[in-house]
This record gives sequence, C-alpha cells and structure tokens, in this order.
Amino acid sequence: MKIITLVLGPLETNCYLVSDEKSGLCAVIDPATRSAKILETAQAQGWRVGCILLTHAHFDHTGALKSLHAALPDVPIYVHALDADNNTNMSNGNLVYTNTYADGDAVSCGGLTFRVLHTPGHTPGSVCLACGDALFTGDTLFAGSYGRTDFIGGDERAMRASLARLGRLEGDYTVLPGHGERSTLDEERRTNPYLREAMR
Repeated sequence: MKIITLVLGPLETNCYLVSDEKSGLCAVIDPATRSAKILETAQAQGWRVGCILLTHAHFDHTGALKSLHAALPDVPIYVHALDADNNTNMSNGNLVYTNTYADGDAVSCGGLTFRVLHTPGHTPGSVCLACGDALFTGDTLFAGSYGRTDFIGGDERAMRASLARLGRLEGDYTVLPGHGERSTLDEERRTNPYLREAMR
C-alpha cells in the first residue's frame, strides 16, 4: 500500500490517494478541490482511480467530486447515508455519490480493503476508514485534537462515544486525519487529552 497526501483548498484539507500497487488501482479519500491535480497525481504514478471514499460530506472534503465524477463516471463514490442530504450536510451543493456505506461495511479497491467505522459527532454520517495499519479519520480525530461539533449536525456526546471507540481499537494505526499532521493511535492514546477523557 502506498499513500500520497495532497493538501488542498483554503482549509488545507488532506486528500489521500491510497494505492494497491500490484493492481495499479487507487482509492481517493476526501477530494477537497482541484480534480485535475488529483488525476494528474494518480496518472503520474501509473494508477487508475478505483473508488472515491468520503469521510463526511462537508464542502472542504467534497469540492472536486462533481468534476471527478464527470471525468470518471464509472468510478463509485461512497458516503454514509446520514450525510447524503444536501440540505443539511454543508456540502455547498458539491455532493454527488453513487453508493452509501454503513458501519461494518467493507469497500475493496484492488487488493486493498477499507473497513468502515461509523464515527458520528462532527457530522451524523462521519466515518473513519481502516485499511491495513492506516486509519483515515476525517474530521473525527486529529493529532492532539478532534473535530468541531458546533456545526449543523454536530453532536458532542456522539463525538465522545466515537473517540472512545477509536481509542479502544485493538493495536496501533497510523492516523491520517482530514487536516493537519499524521500521528499514531498509540500516540493519541498517550497524549491527546480529548481522546483520553473520552476513554475514561
């Protein structure tokens, strides 16, 4: 598995290209903006986009969706069903999708499997995606912090439960958040005060 991070848009959203190099397929996670940059990056690596996965539907994670869908009409786009309503999801009309997923679902891309963990709090349909030893946490868990809950659909109690769930996952993961630097789950268990408090 090879992961490329593109920091895109005014809110510096992390868009991830995650490739199974054997098959040459990659998943695009949270295409924030600049669809041409995303496609050029995949092409430069010799990868084909096999799926597009959203951790949630906010505008800063979905800005390139419509142009990507126009360029790749047969590539499935996944979002949790609870974030699929354009009237409440703060997508600014950016959201387009072909499939919904739910907690416990698995999405395959070449030899990679992304396991869906429903982690509401930032939005009702926020998810984290586990693939091998990588955990793509969207705006649920950040290095040293966590996602805001004061937007439409935010829920502080749900966020605490989601953080506790992540903290209690077995083993360690590389944490790849929607904004900011990567971390590890063990590091967050040791040092993130919000995660530690949620786990009590």
